[in-house]
Amino acid sequence: MPNHKNRDIWSVITIAILILYAIILIFPLFTILKESVVGGESGQFSLEYFAKFFSKKYYYGTLFNSLKVTLSVTILSAIIAIPLAYIMTTVKIKGSGFLQGLIVISMMSPPFIGAYSWILLLGRNGAITNFLKDTFNITTPDIYGFTGIVLVLTLQLTPLIFLYLMGALKSIDNSLLEAAESMGCVGYKKIIKIVVPLLIPTLLSGALLVFMRALADFGTPMLIGEGYKTIPVLIFNEFISEMGGDDAFAAAISVIVIILALTVFLIQKYVSNRKAFSMNSLNPIQAKKEKGWKNFWAHFYVYLYVALAFLPQLYVMYTAFLKTSGRIFVKGYSLDSFKMAYERGGDAIANTFMIGFSALALVILLAILIAYVTVRRRNSMTNLLDIIAMIPYIVPGSVLGIALLLSFNKPPILLSGTAFIMIIAFVIRRLPYTIRSSAANVLQISPSIEEASMSLGASNFKTFFKITLPMMLPGVISGAILSWVTIISELSTSILLYTARTKTMTVAIYSEVIRGNYGTAAALSTILSVVTIVSLIIFFKLTGKKDVSI
Repeated sequence: MPNHKNRDIWSVITIAILILYAIILIFPLFTILKESVVGGESGQFSLEYFAKFFSKKYYYGTLFNSLKVTLSVTILSAIIAIPLAYIMTTVKIKGSGFLQGLIVISMMSPPFIGAYSWILLLGRNGAITNFLKDTFNITTPDIYGFTGIVLVLTLQLTPLIFLYLMGALKSIDNSLLEAAESMGCVGYKKIIKIVVPLLIPTLLSGALLVFMRALADFGTPMLIGEGYKTIPVLIFNEFISEMGGDDAFAAAISVIVIILALTVFLIQKYVSNRKAFSMNSLNPIQAKKEKGWKNFWAHFYVYLYVALAFLPQLYVMYTAFLKTSGRIFVKGYSLDSFKMAYERGGDAIANTFMIGFSALALVILLAILIAYVTVRRRNSMTNLLDIIAMIPYIVPGSVLGIALLLSFNKPPILLSGTAFIMIIAFVIRRLPYTIRSSAANVLQISPSIEEASMSLGASNFKTFFKITLPMMLPGVISGAILSWVTIISELSTSILLYTARTKTMTVAIYSEVIRGNYGTAAALSTILSVVTIVSLIIFFKLTGKKDVSI
């Protein structure tokens, strides 16, 4: 009888979470689909908005622009990440642990801060631009447009593939590489013919994540793209227009983006399943100390990437301490920018922590329950829950923001303009991080431990709280910190949902950059970067890890 009651409790929990997802995710997505196929004047089923999109190059050109950017970023990230991961795995690099930490930090900061930093360095009045022109009379290439977007996103997203590959390389048996070398397959031939084929499933998983992030990014093309418009920028402009936005047209564009993302996701899954295989590393790859040119080029490649990825952020932090005269940086140092940041963005800082911690609390609660029922209580309902919980991976932030606004902008559920709608958005988008890490921990807990507890008279529910939950905590903490870091750096959803009372730091930074208040923007960016770094240090200390698992 007790077991039956406990099973009922977990079934009730599963049903309750499914209902919650139906309200805050499925219903908004259905609303955006409905809005896209209902004619404006007739109110009848119509594809006029899709016809409008594909009839004008101004509109469908943004789709090609986004595809051009995402494919370029994905390919370049893979090209950079493969040798980077291979070198870091096989060669002893001085300060490798510290360098990996910098790589992770560069990945976790908002992409638009990278765009802002490159404008400060290579913009029309950038530090490097002026130095090269004044000293060597060299004119640097234009950083704006397609080139700048690809540069920023490639440096920002390469660590995603790098982290995936680092984990996969640890599972390759070194005897395979030794056998290849004994047959004369050395150097880059060994990487191309042996290593890369073994990494293809993992490479595709990392590439998918890069593709989705690049496709959904709003801040980078908005800041550095100038006339080069991408789909997220078009959606934003159509939804929030000074001339009066067209909600239905923005919804139709959003549906096109979801279809594109879903298609890429399914293709990746199909190819990955075809290429999937298992590896057992009895003789794992060990990093060796190299000598001569090989050692030099290995260090040069790693250090160059880390410098390009992280130093722009350091420059932003440096400019935060420069004196300003109005909007212009002048000689000397001061804390005026931080004072101005507090005066102009103090509420944004408070909102970031208030909204962020509220979302994080819900993320932790839901992740614990979802991870447990999807691993330990496998049935048709929990399998459905597992699938629904991962949908946010393929729904861009701007699309989710529009879906929530269209769904909850009138009674009986009026949430638009409140902090609660932002909390919901953050929970939906960042919950998968904590679910995955928590589920991984549940899988490592032997069911026999729980069975032993129940054989001693403990109920199933009591066993969960007394035995299973404490053992899940490392995974929960790990995922929660990563969720927290991505929550505070969120822009694409926040920019649509915020009001003057709910503005966050990322929105404040973006607003200050647009207005040309670079000192204030740099100070707010520095505060956000410091919070990110401290959060990741806590992550490494609590988990004992030297890298981040995605």
